[in-house]
Amino acid sequence: MTLLRFDKVSLEFGKQTLLSETNMNIQAGERVCLIGRNGAGKTSLLRLITGELEADQGEIQCKAGIGISQLQQALPEELNQSVDEFVKTGLAKIEILIEQYQSQSDQQLDKHGMRQLEELQQQIDAHGGWDTDKRVETVLSELKLPAEKKLGELSGGWQRRVALARALVSKPELLLLDEPTNHLDIATISWLEDRISSWPGAVLFITHDRAFLQKLATRILEIDRTKILSWDCDYLTYLKRKDEALHVEDESNSRFDKKLAEEEVWIRQGIKARRTRNEGRVRSLVAMREQQAKRIKRTKGAHISIDEADKSGRKVIRLKNVSCGYDAEPIIDGLSLTIQRGERIGLVGNNGVGKSTLLKLILGELAPTLGTVKLGTNLEIAYFDQMRRDLDPNKSIADIVGDGRDYIQINGKDRHVIGYLRGFLFSAKRAMEPVRILSGGERNRAILARLFTRPSNLLVLDEPTNDLDVETLEVLEARLSEYSGTLIVVSHDREFLDNVVTSILVFEDDGDVHQYVGGFSDWQKRGARLAETEQPTSAEARDQKQNKRLKKPKKLSYKEQRALENLPAEIEKLENRINALQKQVSDSDFYAQGFELTQPVLDKLNASLSELEEKSNRWLELEEKLQIHQRSKNSEPSPNNGA
Repeated sequence: MTLLRFDKVSLEFGKQTLLSETNMNIQAGERVCLIGRNGAGKTSLLRLITGELEADQGEIQCKAGIGISQLQQALPEELNQSVDEFVKTGLAKIEILIEQYQSQSDQQLDKHGMRQLEELQQQIDAHGGWDTDKRVETVLSELKLPAEKKLGELSGGWQRRVALARALVSKPELLLLDEPTNHLDIATISWLEDRISSWPGAVLFITHDRAFLQKLATRILEIDRTKILSWDCDYLTYLKRKDEALHVEDESNSRFDKKLAEEEVWIRQGIKARRTRNEGRVRSLVAMREQQAKRIKRTKGAHISIDEADKSGRKVIRLKNVSCGYDAEPIIDGLSLTIQRGERIGLVGNNGVGKSTLLKLILGELAPTLGTVKLGTNLEIAYFDQMRRDLDPNKSIADIVGDGRDYIQINGKDRHVIGYLRGFLFSAKRAMEPVRILSGGERNRAILARLFTRPSNLLVLDEPTNDLDVETLEVLEARLSEYSGTLIVVSHDREFLDNVVTSILVFEDDGDVHQYVGGFSDWQKRGARLAETEQPTSAEARDQKQNKRLKKPKKLSYKEQRALENLPAEIEKLENRINALQKQVSDSDFYAQGFELTQPVLDKLNASLSELEEKSNRWLELEEKLQIHQRSKNSEPSPNNGA
């Protein structure tokens, strides 16, 4: 059954044509993904379906009485409502029908009135809506939402869950989802995948999450150069077919252009030839010229450049027994971690488990309650979230990215800021417009463009993929894979993590942070589970966790105390030996000697350096253990000496 149909629909904004006499349809039970570049018109198409926009030309036909619900891309604006009140607004149309039914049922009705009452009952039954409070209660329970809390008390991720509950509660025949995975954690994304897989109605969704797309879409609609193309396949098959179609298009255009060039040569022949020319051939040439003029060229792809600073030290960041929390509740508990130069690390966990806290600890924005955080030498840090906070909505994109200059320097070469922004898919005109009018995807591209002009050898990206189109995502992935510095990225995009990182730090349900080699899929195969802060644990699990948190740090053993006392002298002795060996090696005549004389000295130097690092690390470990014990002892309450 056809739920929705576009018949030669056109839509323009000013001089920009989004849709041009295009057709499409949505069938009952389909799960259709709408794809296209940022700015191609995906969100506008959804607004045409909901009636927020009117088409300039053509006809949009919907099944009579169809129920349509939408999850907006933006977060809720009304933050004073409680969660259950906001979710219940998704049933507003059903409640109006119920009120009409109750009002009419209290009256003396004729046959016509009884038919109207029966029709109202059928509409309410069709939408499954008599006990609206029960439906709200059910969806709140499924999404683990706090009914009484105000929206303003919730984080962006939880506001997104609430908006999703509002879209689902009416059980629509056609569900519209605009970037549904934005701000959602991995547990909620998995729940949403399962829910949509079993959804009885049709779903039309926009997403940049390729794992989500591949799992759910039964068909793909693509907005390509003002036309809507239908691909009756999953996403991976679409990619292959699209490549083949573009290849065929390029070959066809090449043959056409060659033929047109030949005809242009013919029409410009001498006077004698023109006297006897074939008028049909002339008309054909005119038609070919018009056809070529109407051809819409493919927009150039994204091209991302990252300005890289000189190499940092070998050890970039080191955490030793780090703990941190709020209101006496540990979020990070006894974490030790060393990040080496060139590593690409993904932070994985559900909302609220401590990913942002760990980032702030790593960057020095937050001091640990216990333990130490040491940054390496020669670090140049570029932090994505910081750029997001500093974005001035009234400045143009070019002003923000170029800091008011026309030229920027990328890897030692001057680039005009407009040319640089073209690589991030901004036209010259768009680059001069203020940030406040940008879409979510354009805003993210502007932040990335600005960030990548800063020379860095440590990139920290907190959810960089939100709202980006798939094409830009793939280019970003390729560039980050080539980045020679160190990368730390927080993301719920499982495909992005698999394609970019070399290891992941995972907040697991045992309360600890674990590091694994590989990406998200590699971790998933292990069968471990993510921590879920809102999910109640058993009394036994709570007691075990509490005992772990309350356990006092052990004091140094006698052997450790002796080692701590002796290590400084041993380290000093090693340093003196290394200085002497390095002086010997740096002598101008050293390498003039034979191998049998130079190699033992070099071996001794390398062994001494390794021993120095080992003893220094041991000294740091023991010193930290002593400090933790002393701080724990000092924090104990004093005995009551009262009478």
